[in-house]
Amino acid sequence: MVGLIVAAVLILFALFIAAKTVRIIPQARAGVVERLGRYSRTLTPGMTIVVPFIDRVRPLLDLREQVVSFPPQPVITADNVSVGIDTVLYFTITEPKSATYEIANPLQAIEQLTVTTLRNIVGSLTLEQALTSRDEVNDRLRIVLDERTGKWGIRINGVELKSIDPPGTIQEAMEKQMRAERDRRAAILTAEGVKQSAILTAEGEKQSAVLKAEGGKQAAILRAEGEAKAIDTVFSAIHEGDPDPKLLSYQYLQMLPQLARGDANKIWVIPSEFTQALSNLSGFAADVTERRQKPEPPPPPPITPGDPAA
Repeated sequence: MVGLIVAAVLILFALFIAAKTVRIIPQARAGVVERLGRYSRTLTPGMTIVVPFIDRVRPLLDLREQVVSFPPQPVITADNVSVGIDTVLYFTITEPKSATYEIANPLQAIEQLTVTTLRNIVGSLTLEQALTSRDEVNDRLRIVLDERTGKWGIRINGVELKSIDPPGTIQEAMEKQMRAERDRRAAILTAEGVKQSAILTAEGEKQSAVLKAEGGKQAAILRAEGEAKAIDTVFSAIHEGDPDPKLLSYQYLQMLPQLARGDANKIWVIPSEFTQALSNLSGFAADVTERRQKPEPPPPPPITPGDPAA
């Protein structure tokens, strides 16, 4: 019975020693081994053996990228406006030994360093610059933090300003300013639209007037050419017909009543050529009458068969 108890105790002790001797390190983790209180080595992922009761493995460190969010911190800008800025920090442990022995509380140290650096950077900017230059602030903050945390075995991958909250009164003033700016831009755009509309309307009227003038010009030219051709045709026909003075006088007398038409014609002066035309017409009428009164010659006698004249 005593032998069994001793065997069980020995087995348990062996298992305990084996557990202290064999250590398995997960992926993306690292362990710092201290031998008799001094740094010995850094354990990488996989199975490793340590000396029990002599080597001590400190808590494992996470080598993956980590994210930490800091609460809003009051910061005064260059134009004396107090704003609350909260940040998000992305970092990675690159040297487990430095992260273990160079800094006691890495997260607290990074937070305080972020606050002081942020106050220095934003304190040199106005509120408007701080609101519109977030990328510049992020880059400057990351560079400063990365330089300070490099000796701690920590690499700063990025810093983001999650929000910038100015006081309520400043927000109301900014909203009013933005509203006034939008109203001004809307008024400018409306005026530009009215201006363009007036210009296009004037251009359209100008082109319409030009086209109408061109049409009137072409119509007048065509009308004049037609009248010229008509006059030329009449003139050619008159010369080809070779009218005598009597016919011309008759046509002249026919045109006189047309010359006398019109409401504005109160007095009509008979031209001097009227008597000459009348005398020619009288001679023409006498010739016609004489021709009508002259007897026609008798027809020739009919020819009979057997007539010697035939």
